[in-house]
Amino acid sequence: MVLLNGKRRHRSAVISFLGGGISDGAHGPDISVIPSIALKQVEVLRDGASSQYGSDAIAGVINFVLRDDAEGATIEGEWGQTYEGDGDRWQISANMGFPLKIAQGGFLNLSAELSEVNDTIRSVQRDDAAALIAAGNTAVGDISVNTVTSDVAQIWGQPNVNDDLSLFVNIGIDLNDNMELYTFGNYAQRQVEGGFFFRNPTNRGGVFAGPTVDPITGALDPNGVASVRVGDLSGGDTGDCPAGIPLTDGGGLIPDPTVLAQVNGDANCFAFTEIAPGGFTPRFGGDLEDRSVVAGIRGELPIGNGLRYDVSYTFGENKVAFFINNTVNASLGPNTPRDFFPGAYAQSDNNFNIDLAYGVPNNMFASDIGIAVGFEHRKETFDITQGDDASFAIGPLAAPSSAYPNGQGFSSSSNGFGGFTPASAGANSQNNYALYFETETDITDSLIFQAAVRYEDFYDSFGDTLNYKLGVLYSVNEDWSLRSTYSTGFHAPTAGQANVTNITTAFSGSQLVDQGTIPLSSAAGQFIADRLEATTGVRPELGPETSKNFSVGLAGSLGGINMTLDYFNIRVADRISISDQQDFAGALQAAATDAGITVAPGSTTSQLLFALDGGGVLNAADFAGSEDLTSFGFFSNSFDTRTQGIDFVANTDFELYEGSNTNLALAFNWTDTRVTDRGAGGAAPLSLGREEQLEDNLPAIRSSLTMNHYVGAFRGLARVNYWGSYFECHLDALNAGAARGCDLPVEPGAEVTVDLEAAYTVAERFTAIVGAQNVLDTYPDENPFSGIVGAQYPATSPFGFNGGYYYFKIRAEL
Repeated sequence: MVLLNGKRRHRSAVISFLGGGISDGAHGPDISVIPSIALKQVEVLRDGASSQYGSDAIAGVINFVLRDDAEGATIEGEWGQTYEGDGDRWQISANMGFPLKIAQGGFLNLSAELSEVNDTIRSVQRDDAAALIAAGNTAVGDISVNTVTSDVAQIWGQPNVNDDLSLFVNIGIDLNDNMELYTFGNYAQRQVEGGFFFRNPTNRGGVFAGPTVDPITGALDPNGVASVRVGDLSGGDTGDCPAGIPLTDGGGLIPDPTVLAQVNGDANCFAFTEIAPGGFTPRFGGDLEDRSVVAGIRGELPIGNGLRYDVSYTFGENKVAFFINNTVNASLGPNTPRDFFPGAYAQSDNNFNIDLAYGVPNNMFASDIGIAVGFEHRKETFDITQGDDASFAIGPLAAPSSAYPNGQGFSSSSNGFGGFTPASAGANSQNNYALYFETETDITDSLIFQAAVRYEDFYDSFGDTLNYKLGVLYSVNEDWSLRSTYSTGFHAPTAGQANVTNITTAFSGSQLVDQGTIPLSSAAGQFIADRLEATTGVRPELGPETSKNFSVGLAGSLGGINMTLDYFNIRVADRISISDQQDFAGALQAAATDAGITVAPGSTTSQLLFALDGGGVLNAADFAGSEDLTSFGFFSNSFDTRTQGIDFVANTDFELYEGSNTNLALAFNWTDTRVTDRGAGGAAPLSLGREEQLEDNLPAIRSSLTMNHYVGAFRGLARVNYWGSYFECHLDALNAGAARGCDLPVEPGAEVTVDLEAAYTVAERFTAIVGAQNVLDTYPDENPFSGIVGAQYPATSPFGFNGGYYYFKIRAEL
C-alpha cells in the first residue's frame, strides 16, 4: 500500500496488461507523479499491515512524507542522455516554503517539477522486415520517433514522455496549541507515447492476409498461393475483384504486379497495400492527468492523558485518454482514419477517516497502554469513456455479421488497440467501510507488544473480512534487539479489475492476434464461464485474495557497524490475476458443433457469432466489442503463492583520512516466490509458463554496495549493483507442451552495474553535480530470438537495456 503523509494514495487509471507475467493485472497508485524534491522522507513498513491499513497492505506500507519547510527554497536543473546519444532527459524542479501568519501560524510548502524524456531505440531489424527489404519492398521502415529516425520496422526502448508536469502543495495551520488544520494535494499531467508491433504487409490477419488464390488470376484456389486480401467496395462480394493479390514476385514477399495493377486501377477494388505498401507500426500512448486533495483536522482533546484525534477527507483522481496513431480500422477500407481516440480510463477514490488514540495509565506494565481506534469509508470508481466512432466501428468490409451478411473478412476497430464500445463504457463503483483497533505497550523495559485487528466490509461487492496482527520487539541489550510479527491480510479486487475492458494485439505463436481482457461478468465472459463449468465442474469467480505474513528480524550494532537482518514469509491464497488466454473462437466452434450448426473450419469469431445468432444459440448483439477476439482473459482467483526472503542492511561511518567522512552501506536481498497451487482443479488454472514467470522473472538475488564520501565542499558517490539471473518468456509465448511452458525461453545471466556521482558546493548555496548511471555501459545478455520482433535485449531486464546514462545537475539553496 502507498500512503502520502499517512493517507491512502488513490490508484492510477492504468491497469498493467504487459507486466512480463509478474505484474499483469496490477492496479496500484502512480508514484511517478511525486517529485523527489517534494519529499521530506520515505518510510517503509515491511510487515503485513492489512489489519491496520486495510486492503492492499499484504506485504507492507510505503509512506511518502512531504516537506513542511516554512522558509527557504531549493531549485534544481538537470540534463542527461544515454551513451548512445538518445534518451535525452531534462528536468527543472523547485521547492519553496512560506510562513503563514494565520491563527497561531503555519506553513505553506510548494513543489513543482517539469521534465521531458526522449525515446531510445535498442532494436535490430526484424527477420520478416529484412526479408521484405531484400525482396525489393522499399517502403518498409523509415520510422521517425521524436528527433530520431530509424530504419527498423519496430522500435524497442523507453517511451517518449512530453510535458511532464507535477505540482504539490502541503499546508499546515496551528489553530491553537492543541489543534492543527492541514491540507495537501497535487496536480500532474504528461503525455507518454511508444511503439507497437509491426504489421507485415503480406500476412497481418484482418488487414493484409488474404486467402490462397490462383497465382495468375488471384481467384480463390485452395491449392494456390498466399495473397494480400482484396475488398470489393461495390456493396457486396460481386466477383468484380480478385479474392487476393498473389504473393509470387520476389520469393512470395511482393504482390504480383499484374494483379496489383488491376486492383489499383479499379475503383471498386481495394487492398491495404495502396495505403501502406510497406506495412505499418502503430504508435500508442496516452495523455495522463492526476489530481488529489486531502483536508483534515488533528489535535489533542484535554481528556485524561489527552485524546489524540485525526479527522480527514481524501479525494484522488487519475485519468488517461488513449490515442493510437499510424494504424487503421481495416473494415472501413479506404475510408479509415489513420489516427484514433480509442477512449479513456478514469479512477477516482473518496476516503473519509476518523482516527483516535489514547494512552491508558496502568501499574502493570512499564508504559501506558496505547490504544488506537478508527473508522474509514472508501468509495472507488472506475470509469471507461467510449472511443470515437471509427475506433470501434464494424465497417462494410468486416467479417460477416448481422449488419453485413456479405462481409469480407477485414478486422474492425482501431488495429492494435480497439476503441471502447458504448457497451463497455460507463462507470462502476464499489464501497467499503472499516473499523480497526490497535494497542501497543511496553510489557517491561525490554519487551514491547503490539496487536491490531480490523474489520472491513465491501458491502456492495465482495463481503466482509476480519484480519489481525501480533508483534513483539525484545531488546536483548543496549546494542541488539529482536522483532517478529504475524498477521493475516487481504486484497479485494478493484473496481477496475472487476470491470475493465482492454483489447490489444499480442503475439500468439508466430502470429499477431487480437487478445483481450474483459469482465468476467460480460456476455463473452459468462459464455466462457459456462463452458468451463460444463467441462471442469468449477465456475471461475472473482473475489478477495487472502494472506498470512510472518517476519522475524535482528537489529543492532557491532564495532561501529549498524545492521539489520530480516526474514519474511508471505503466503497468498486465491491470488487475483488475469487468467491465461481462453480460446474464445474454439469455444464458439464447439458450441456450434453441439448445436448441430455447420460452420467452415477456421471461421473467424465474427462468423461464428453470426452463425450461432442465426441458429438461436445466442444473441450476437450482446457480444458487441468481442467480434474480433480469438481469445481473451479475465480477472479471477486461481492460484496460491509463497514468497519468502531475507533482507540484510549494514552501514558504517569512518574517517578515510583527516578531515573527511565516509559512509559505507551494504544492502542484500534474496527473495524466492513459488506457486504452491496452480489451481489445477479449478476452471482456469495457471499455465506452466505463467508459473515460471511468476517464480523466476525477477532475480532471486539483488544487492548493492554504496559509498558516500564527504570532504569540505566536495561529495562523491560510488555504487556497485548486483542483479541475479532471471527467466523471461519472450513475447509471453506460452506453450504448455514446451520446456518451461514457453516457446521462446530466455535465461540471461547475472550482471554488475556501477554508478558514480561527484558534487561540489560553492558558498554553501550552489552545487554542481556530474554523474553517470551504469557507468561501464553494461547491457543484459542479448536476446537469442531478436529476429522475431526486433528486440535486441530481453524486454524484462531488471536494470533496463538502455546502457550507460550520464547527467549534469545544478542545485541552488536559497
